[in-house]
Amino acid sequence: MEDKSHDNSGILYAFLAYGAWGLLPIYLKFFGSVSAVEVLCHRILWSAILLVIILTLQKRLKEIQKLWRSPRLLLTLLLTAVLLTCNWGIYIYGVNSDRVVECSLGYFINPLFSVLLGFFFLQERLNYWQVLSVILAALGVGNFIWDFGQVPWIAFALAFSFGLYGLLRKVTAVQPMSGLAMETLLISPIALAWVGHGAIARSGNFGQSWLLSFLFIGCGVITSLPLLWFNNAARRLQLSTLGLMQYISPSLQLLLGVFLYHEPFTRTHLISFSLIWTALAIYSGNSLLNTRRKPLKSD
Repeated sequence: MEDKSHDNSGILYAFLAYGAWGLLPIYLKFFGSVSAVEVLCHRILWSAILLVIILTLQKRLKEIQKLWRSPRLLLTLLLTAVLLTCNWGIYIYGVNSDRVVECSLGYFINPLFSVLLGFFFLQERLNYWQVLSVILAALGVGNFIWDFGQVPWIAFALAFSFGLYGLLRKVTAVQPMSGLAMETLLISPIALAWVGHGAIARSGNFGQSWLLSFLFIGCGVITSLPLLWFNNAARRLQLSTLGLMQYISPSLQLLLGVFLYHEPFTRTHLISFSLIWTALAIYSGNSLLNTRRKPLKSD
């Protein structure tokens, strides 16, 4: 009964985390004509503040102090901070330029791109089903480029930046919460300089209205809370279960883009997404099967 309760709470936390990430475009749309760079800078600043507060309340500030004393870890986290900043910035730009569907495409591609990164950089072997998944996804993207005559650069940039970010964080011995706190702290001086310049030149939007100021501050909450929920889910669920649930986020983004924001979803979109969804179904099913087989082999 205790294990079942543990799993149920884990599933709830996962739904909260991936649901929040999937519904994030609704929040970002409230910024209207505010530049993506300004929204990004506030997201970095307020996330850093809130994460430090959370770590203080959890009495985990020693983790931050330990990172400051490791030049190698700091250099790695600076690189991951740049990748994460690019990812956040491109996503904000994509949402506020009415390309939510393309953003969702990026996060559908991301797991399969991560498989390729693991193959090339971590010498992880690919089985037949994984290779088939990557080929199908490549066909889906290729169909998109062929019919529209343009590269979905937002989708590629999101998948590339977050895939590389995940690869570097995977090989870096840093806790998720303290690692993200350090990443935002490392970029905060640049973000603060940008916001400060906007305030002096009166070109910034913080303080111009109570609604925008509230939304800027709330960027820290929408960044930190889903991460807390995700960490709680990760401690309670098997990796395979968590991996399957990650598609909740881009699925919600796709639905928002098509039905709420009325972005085009053509026959080309349908064929491309169908190929990618098929690839993800094969990949996820194979991962789930392999996870179930491992305990049997150990017996």
